[in-house]
Amino acid sequence: MSQQGQDAKFFQRGKIEEFRAELHAAETKDKKFVKRKTVLKKIVANITMGTDMSPLFPDVVQCLGTPLLEIKKMVYLFLVSYGRSKPDQIHLVIPNFLQDCNDRNPLIRALAIRTMSYIPIPVVTEALSDNLRHALKDRDPYVRKTAAICVAKLYSADPRKAERGGFVELLRDLMLDSNATVVANAVAALSEIGDRQDGVIFKLNLATANKLLAAIPESSEWGQIYILDSLLRYVPEKHADAEIMAERIIVQLQHGNSAVILTTIKALLYLMNYMENRQLIDYICKKMGPPLVTLLSSGPEVQYVALRNILLIIQRRPTVLKNDVRVFFCKYNDPIYIKLAKLEIMYRLARAENAKEVLAELQEYASEVDLDFVRKAVRSIGRLAIKVEAAADDCIQALLDLIDTKVTYVVQEAVIVIKDIFRRYPGKYEGIIPNLCENLDALDEPEAKASMIWILGQYANIIDNADELLDDLCYTFLEESTEVQLALLTAAVKLFVYKSKADKAKELVHKVLKWATEEADNPDLRDRGFMYWRMLAINPTVAGEIVLSEKPPITTDSDRMDRGALDQLLLHTGTLGSIYHKNPETFIRNAAGKALKDSPALNAHSRAVLIPLARTQLPPMAPIVVPGPGPTEPQAQSSPVAPLPPSKSDNADLLAPQVQPQSGPTSQDPDDTLHDQYEADDDEPPPTRQASDLDPYSNLGNAFGNYLADEPQPMTSRRHADEDELLF
Repeated sequence: MSQQGQDAKFFQRGKIEEFRAELHAAETKDKKFVKRKTVLKKIVANITMGTDMSPLFPDVVQCLGTPLLEIKKMVYLFLVSYGRSKPDQIHLVIPNFLQDCNDRNPLIRALAIRTMSYIPIPVVTEALSDNLRHALKDRDPYVRKTAAICVAKLYSADPRKAERGGFVELLRDLMLDSNATVVANAVAALSEIGDRQDGVIFKLNLATANKLLAAIPESSEWGQIYILDSLLRYVPEKHADAEIMAERIIVQLQHGNSAVILTTIKALLYLMNYMENRQLIDYICKKMGPPLVTLLSSGPEVQYVALRNILLIIQRRPTVLKNDVRVFFCKYNDPIYIKLAKLEIMYRLARAENAKEVLAELQEYASEVDLDFVRKAVRSIGRLAIKVEAAADDCIQALLDLIDTKVTYVVQEAVIVIKDIFRRYPGKYEGIIPNLCENLDALDEPEAKASMIWILGQYANIIDNADELLDDLCYTFLEESTEVQLALLTAAVKLFVYKSKADKAKELVHKVLKWATEEADNPDLRDRGFMYWRMLAINPTVAGEIVLSEKPPITTDSDRMDRGALDQLLLHTGTLGSIYHKNPETFIRNAAGKALKDSPALNAHSRAVLIPLARTQLPPMAPIVVPGPGPTEPQAQSSPVAPLPPSKSDNADLLAPQVQPQSGPTSQDPDDTLHDQYEADDDEPPPTRQASDLDPYSNLGNAFGNYLADEPQPMTSRRHADEDELLF
């Protein structure tokens, strides 16, 4: 083996003919295979640099007969890169594959099985089947753990062949293997198969789940993650089962790996839906806080993942971090995406006890130099006033101080949130309207203009010069955005209703209505103009009652995610879905959805918002005919092959068919009764929900409200097929 750092000389681009000549020259006088090894290193280096080495396929394949493991590794790496692109030449390698699958060295046996699984060509898949079946029962655990992952790759290439060959059942048996690494890989493979929309349904029973937990201490970090994640496939039938399992895995919160911590939290949050012991739930929530806080000491990327997950967790279990708001105060050197995420969490954790502390911090942020951060901070002050009534006075004073700074973007954000505060506390803060009117000229953004126009129209009866101010704003009516035009139209009508005898009001409303109905291109604006004109012409009194009708006060409910959608998203804690705050099936092709399963142990509030998750049923189709050697499958078979029935062992429901859940005795989630200021809606009778049979997500149209305003968006580029596969 070469010493570390000495292989850099091989990373020089070469020509195909040169490499071919060197390979032929290495066949003579090369007893220790040094020359052949050197040439193969150059070829692998060129593959790494992106050079196409596929023309060397027949020359490189001849090196497989070399008994040196290092050379075999490089040749197999070459086959992984170019095997699928050479279906007409791959038959040259099959004899070597079969020979290596029976080699005495377990590393070579595993290497051959692994490489064959990477080449989804019918002739290779056919040769792989029998050897993979033997490898799954190999005496060496390294071969067995490699073969477990190969089953997932075989299933990805040909699901019917994998099911007919009984490989899924062999994987199930490996979950009870004596080696922890083999168990973890079997769970990983079954999880990948179960996550496919057309995959076998992977479920755990209590006995198997307990045996998996026993393998956690001896597993690697990734193995622990797979085993902990598989616990979400176990549905507790009794409260005691969920509570005992939670007590067994809570020790993993002390792990040093952030992925293990987040996966443990995901499993605990899932099991808490099936518990009734309030003291245990409080204890688990208390234990989850410190590990989450510790994650904030990591690098910015890990911090961001933790913050996006915390944002979900504190909406469902607010007691986890209720006393740790100071941890989320921004540091001067935090990246902007970290600051914005912390700002959102600070608002979520704010309550009467810590409102002054949070407000003081937000005021500091409002004087920062980053425009986006300052805007978000000013808006958070207004949201804090709406959420915590005791802090409203202090928040208003803070906003007035910010308006006095005369900084344009600060003034505009302050006007936007003050409009919402007026609606939240009607008749309480109208005295500050003169301060707002003084800064009318500073408003140039559509949302800020529309907010100020709404204030002028809504309170035209107490603003002496409202008609003059609105008249000034109407000078550029036709050049304004639709949002501002609609606000001006409604404000003009309100002004006329308040001051119907004033000539200025009559002139203004006539002018605006004429513009809206005759010169505007937007159909919404034109229709609203006709509607107002007709109402005023028929009965101005009724028109006044309509446009000045009492409006519902603004609450913070729109900032909270729908409970059913939240429970569903928490099943993806620590994954890409928890960062995007979207279910993976919405942005990952062929991903299967997750949802809480009904059982007698599920608490009442979780059952009330349960989202039924119908598994996609593929339409009947003719068998898939793959070109290759062997007889063609009979055409009589017209539907996909169903999963084989499970055996009558302790694992009887590992691969059980999905059954419509039955309702049973219920218990109330103890956390639902805690902290009414966070979850007041849980004190009401559980709502009933009926989802469409065709689309189980049809009732989630407004589930997220304004929550996803600044969500990160996934890239839409199509990934290479290899990247979608599980690499362990």
